[in-house]
Amino acid sequence: MVTVKEFGVTKDGKTVLAYTMQDGDSKVVILNYGGTIQSLIVPDRSGAPVDVVLGYDDVEGYEKNGGFLGALIGRFGNRIGLGKMSIDGTEYQLFCNDRGNHLHGGEVGFDKKIWDVEIVGDGLKLSYLSVDGEENYPGNLKVEVVYTFVNKELKIEYTAVSDKKTAINLTNHAYFNLNGAGTDTAMDNVLWIDSDVMTPTNATMIPEGAFREVKGTAFDFNTPKAMGKDIDADDIELRQGNGYDHCHILKNGCGNFAKYAEVVSPRTGIVMECFTDMPAVQFYAGNGLNQDGKGGHYAKRSAFCLETQAIPNNVNVPAYAKYGSSIYDAGQVYHFVATYRFSVK
Repeated sequence: MVTVKEFGVTKDGKTVLAYTMQDGDSKVVILNYGGTIQSLIVPDRSGAPVDVVLGYDDVEGYEKNGGFLGALIGRFGNRIGLGKMSIDGTEYQLFCNDRGNHLHGGEVGFDKKIWDVEIVGDGLKLSYLSVDGEENYPGNLKVEVVYTFVNKELKIEYTAVSDKKTAINLTNHAYFNLNGAGTDTAMDNVLWIDSDVMTPTNATMIPEGAFREVKGTAFDFNTPKAMGKDIDADDIELRQGNGYDHCHILKNGCGNFAKYAEVVSPRTGIVMECFTDMPAVQFYAGNGLNQDGKGGHYAKRSAFCLETQAIPNNVNVPAYAKYGSSIYDAGQVYHFVATYRFSVK
């Protein structure tokens, strides 16, 4: 069942609506502002409701604070080095908003847009037209994101198509803490990632073409471990990122839908199983969090993100594009799925 109510008004007078998808004793709240997951409540092992997603109680919180909490990200999730990309010999200079690089769509990304929303059965279809030249990307890009929440599984289905050759790399930037939003840390959440390889970065967090085997390093989550166990290890990648903020290449391969990660909270017993057909995931340990939100103060590392996507900067690195290129021809359909399935143990 889907219900809707007014959430607030933006500083430029646009109405923000909150859509609640109820699934028995669980529910998800989605905003038309940024296509944002504002809340995701599931029961813990005792049956008590736990909100496992960080967010804000009002529109002002989303407008004033950074971090992309819960938002849809585009046109290009993650980073493009120096904000430069070339398509068929034409170079495009994108807005640089992160250490001299392009991050999460630029100056005003999809996270700041008011999306059109249609209730379709027990789900939501969100639509947005990114016009030719927006953030200096070529092509009129029609984007559609469908959210469903059935049997405690949140499904996000992404579809996009452009009338010009362009770059597309969509994701969602939900911050999870299976202990509950606003609790002191998420670093005791136990993580498994089905990946043998990650992409090292330069000092500004741009992957430039190298691959690194995770075995024997702090980045190895093939055996489940607490997120914080090795986060302060003496590793140049962790120093540059101030903790985990790196892309893991998934074993499933681009286009093959499979389970790629699992997270468990020893405190609440909540389990989150993660599935996708995207080729990679950015594991971010909330190293930059320091703001107040619903549920309390969000301190450093009090949440984590698992952002399914193509490898960052693949528009400039052919070795990365082989795992799934973000360059799409005019009329070529971009379509991927990510799901988060909740249970208790």
